[in-house]
Amino acid sequence: MTKTTRLATVLTTAAALALLPLTPAHATAIGSTPVTTFDYQVGGATVRIPTGCVFTHLVRGGGRRITYQNAGVDCGFVGALSSGFCNWRIDFTYADMDNHVYRRSRGSTHAACKIDPMRNNSPQRLPHYGKACAHLHVNGVRRVSQCHHITK
Repeated sequence: MTKTTRLATVLTTAAALALLPLTPAHATAIGSTPVTTFDYQVGGATVRIPTGCVFTHLVRGGGRRITYQNAGVDCGFVGALSSGFCNWRIDFTYADMDNHVYRRSRGSTHAACKIDPMRNNSPQRLPHYGKACAHLHVNGVRRVSQCHHITK
């Protein structure tokens, strides 16, 4: 193929692509972070969260638009035998590229113990690129976080 033929092919392809309708970009990100072993007090009793649990955060959307977001804990092995997480809540935060948190969606605190706490968050239209994070709090203490970068 000559240089002229290659150039004509490249220009024809570029022109054809320019005529195609634009479609929004869609992306899904999912990540898990291990929940480290910790103890906490509930009604005078010590509760131990053993190894074997992970905190998973899922984000769907495109650009700065999040169409679906969910975070929760999954436990297996010894972790599945524990009494679970008491006085728990899951928060979602959004930060800009300089790591400045500009929006927070604080979840409700649930007194009941649950082995698999989970929360969905409403769709979001973010004013800045940066990151979306989910945080698990147990008894008022942040125990684990999981974040996804939201970029162009």
